[in-house]
Amino acid sequence: MSSQKPTTGFEGVTPILRVADLTASIDYFVRKLGFSLTWRTDLLADVGRGPCHLFLSQGDQGAGRLWLWIGVEDADALYEEYRASGATIRHPPANYAWAYEMQVEDLDGNVLRMGSEPKPGAPIGEWLDDNGRRWRYDDEGQWRRMDGA
Repeated sequence: MSSQKPTTGFEGVTPILRVADLTASIDYFVRKLGFSLTWRTDLLADVGRGPCHLFLSQGDQGAGRLWLWIGVEDADALYEEYRASGATIRHPPANYAWAYEMQVEDLDGNVLRMGSEPKPGAPIGEWLDDNGRRWRYDDEGQWRRMDGA
């Protein structure tokens, strides 16, 4: 292992979501999720909300459904905003050890896990996995499927 320190700083990370219809996806992110269009080419666009930016790539880059986590100031307020806008809320906010978060889907089934700080003293909420199965954190400190499988 090299003991040299890196000399080039990183500016940040921008996830790339593969989308089927760039125009429809831009419209969804702007009208339903409150993002702004920063720039666009024929097959690629940048949408942003505050310091958070996402690239939307039509039919290229990526292999379908992606999950990503976005930190937000207030998950409850964002949940109400998205309910009012008609966004696809996959799972309402729930408390976990790492965050108080919800799951939102875009038009292509990409899942945006959006969360704020966990709520102290609140119980751990149920979890919705990629296949739509619900999980609950039990008294033994284990995640268990709620359908008993």
